Amino acid sequence: MAQKNDTTTLILALLITGGLIGGGIWWFTRNMKLPTVLNSNPSPSSSIPPKPAPIPPTSVPQTPTNNFKTFAEVPNVPNGVFTYGGSTTFAPIRQGINPEIQNVLPQFQLRYFQNPSQSPGSGSGIKMLIDNQITFAESSRSLEESEYQQARQRGLNLIEVPIAIDGIVVAVNPNLNIQGLTINELKQIYTGKITNWSQLGGENVPIVAYSRTKEAGGTTEFFITNVLGGESFAETIKFIPTTTEALRAIANNPGGIYYASAPEVVAQCTIKPIAIGLTSGALIQPYKNPLIPPENCPQQRNQIDPVVFKNGAYPLTRRLFIIVKQNNQTEQQAGDAYTQLLLTSQGQDLIEKLGFIRIR
Repeated sequence: MAQKNDTTTLILALLITGGLIGGGIWWFTRNMKLPTVLNSNPSPSSSIPPKPAPIPPTSVPQTPTNNFKTFAEVPNVPNGVFTYGGSTTFAPIRQGINPEIQNVLPQFQLRYFQNPSQSPGSGSGIKMLIDNQITFAESSRSLEESEYQQARQRGLNLIEVPIAIDGIVVAVNPNLNIQGLTINELKQIYTGKITNWSQLGGENVPIVAYSRTKEAGGTTEFFITNVLGGESFAETIKFIPTTTEALRAIANNPGGIYYASAPEVVAQCTIKPIAIGLTSGALIQPYKNPLIPPENCPQQRNQIDPVVFKNGAYPLTRRLFIIVKQNNQTEQQAGDAYTQLLLTSQGQDLIEKLGFIRIR
């Protein structure tokens, strides 16, 4: 009888112990967050990391979020000599800002490079970047799909980071009695449909239109796209190598007309910048009133009106970009650093003094 009682007691003890253990396991699993297993039946290729998605040229890149005040505050500026090239619109920035950067960061040496077999401009700069001839490029237009694809074929991702706002300003001879033109009138001049200023309410003076070639760079390409609507220049257009030569030509030609970057045109003494609009009733001047006559220049000069560029009222407004390789190497570090330097408060102040519109 005692043995039977001992057996019963043993069974009860085992049951109680099992219940305690089972309850403990239930409580533990109930209160602990166990990882969820996904993709329990992975494909044979699941162990291979996916390729990064391509960055389309129209995407907005991840611009630096830190608003540094001075050049000296910018981190991760690499040491060495770094070549760059591209848009002629950037010439004032190269001449006015890069020396200031060198004074603060002498270890970050910048060298402008232009392939002697190509005309200087945004397109040639981007091509040199894709061909690994330069570290980063300056462009007065966005990347084109064909350029993006060429880069991808070389195993490169490119991004464009805006650093300033610019506008295309139209200049005429200062004695020409024309205050402004619509975009359509400007198109008709450069496609050869309007050939005399009398057709636009001016004097009976033949129009002599000047331009740089399409291959010259982003300014001409922007003009072809946004003014000509993709149409070709008229055969009567006089192509000229540089803006300096073109401004000199229209100063000496009563019917001359030319277009270029706002800082290159507005403050000049020998020409007259004119208003541009989508309609004749909405002509927008790129300069601050009043218009300074040539005889008062250079003691007084016309000044760019930043408001009409910032708010988009002026119809021929564009952004300026630094094009950077995304290769996780020193080239990307240099391009990112230069971009961030131009976006500092010090850089943006200098950009504004040079006649461009600050983007920050």
